[in-house]
Amino acid sequence: MTFRSHLDGSSHFLSPENAIEAQIGLGADIIMAFDECTEYPVEPERARASMEMTLRWAARSKKYFDEHKHEAPWEQIHVGAGALTCPTGQRPAIENGEQSSPTQTRASGPTCTQALFGIVQGGMDHALRKESAERTIELGFDGYAIGGLSVGEPRTLTQEIVESTLQHLPTDKPRYLMGVGTPQEIVEYANLGIDMMDCVLPTRAARHGLLFTSEGKISIKQARYAGDQRALDPNCSCRVCRRYSRAYLRHLYAANEVLAQVLNTIHNLCFYLDEMTRVRHSI
Repeated sequence: MTFRSHLDGSSHFLSPENAIEAQIGLGADIIMAFDECTEYPVEPERARASMEMTLRWAARSKKYFDEHKHEAPWEQIHVGAGALTCPTGQRPAIENGEQSSPTQTRASGPTCTQALFGIVQGGMDHALRKESAERTIELGFDGYAIGGLSVGEPRTLTQEIVESTLQHLPTDKPRYLMGVGTPQEIVEYANLGIDMMDCVLPTRAARHGLLFTSEGKISIKQARYAGDQRALDPNCSCRVCRRYSRAYLRHLYAANEVLAQVLNTIHNLCFYLDEMTRVRHSI
C-alpha cells in the first residue's frame, strides 16, 4: 500500500511485513495484522475484493510474525547518569536494591510476549463477515478483531454486524471491537461478549472541550462555567477532579492553553477506565 505523508507529501510504501516489523520493534503487546478498512457504503464487489486482500495480508502478517517474533530489539533506558539495556516493554530487574547490569538483564530478564490479532472485515455484508471470520480463524491468531465499523454507518447497523460476527468467533480467544465507542457503547458491547475496544473519542473530545462525567457530558467551553467553582465530576477521583474547578478548566480552554487539552484528556481517559472497571466488577 502506497500513501503520502500528511506532513510533507512524501510517498511511503507499507506492506504486511514491514507493518508487523514496525509493531514488533515498537514493543507492542498486541500486534494487529495488516488489513483494509472499506468505506461506507461500499459495493458488494469492492467489499469482496477488499476482504480477500485482507485475508492475503493476514496470512503474510502471520508468517512474518511467526518468523520474527523473537527478534524484538533491546532498548536503552537511561537511569540517572547510566544506561541500562532491557527488552522493549520491560524494565531492568532490581536485585538487592540495585539495577542489574545490561548483560544480566538481557540474560536473565523475562521474555517479551507479543500477541498477533487477525482482523475480520467484509463491510456490512453478513455472509462476507461470516466467511472472513472462518477463514481468519483458520490462520490461527492469538485473538480476533472486528474491524471496518464506525465508518459512517448507522449505530443500529454497527450493533447488528457486531452481533452477527460474534457468532462466528471463538469464545476462548480475546475478541476486540475496533473504533468503538461511547461509554454507553462500552457497556453494551461488553454485554454482547466483546472483551476489548478502542476509540479516539475520549482524546478527540477532550481536545474540543467535551468532557464525560457521571452527570452527563459537559462542554467546558461554555460561558456558564466561567465562575463555576465546583469539581468537574464530584464522583470522579482523578487528579483533575480533585484539584481543579470547572471555572479553571474553562479558563484554560478559553485561553487556548495546551494544558487544557492535557487535563481534559487525563479526565476523559480516567472516566473511561472507571467505566471499564465497573464492567469488570459486574462480570
